[in-house]
Formats: sequence, C-alpha cells, structure tokens
Amino acid sequence: MGLILLEALLALAVLVGIVWWTMFAGRKGGEPAAPDQVGPQDPDRS
Repeated sequence: MGLILLEALLALAVLVGIVWWTMFAGRKGGEPAAPDQVGPQDPDRS
C-alpha cells in the first residue's frame, strides 16, 4: 500500500513539474507586445 502511495505522489510531482516548466520557462522578457492591429481589416465590419 505504501509503495502505491509513493508512486502516486511521485507521478503527481512529475505532473506538477511539467506544468510548472511549461508555464514559467518561457521567454525572459515575456511575450512580445502585440501591435494594435494585426492583419488586414475586415471590410464587413464598420
């Protein structure tokens, strides 16, 4: 029983580590600032 609990905790730690890595290991300056308008304007919108 203890071994199953240990394995489950290890799997949870690996999952949290992967999520942490993907959330906080991005660019050092963050995402680049998006321009106000991207792409061509839609003529149907006024």
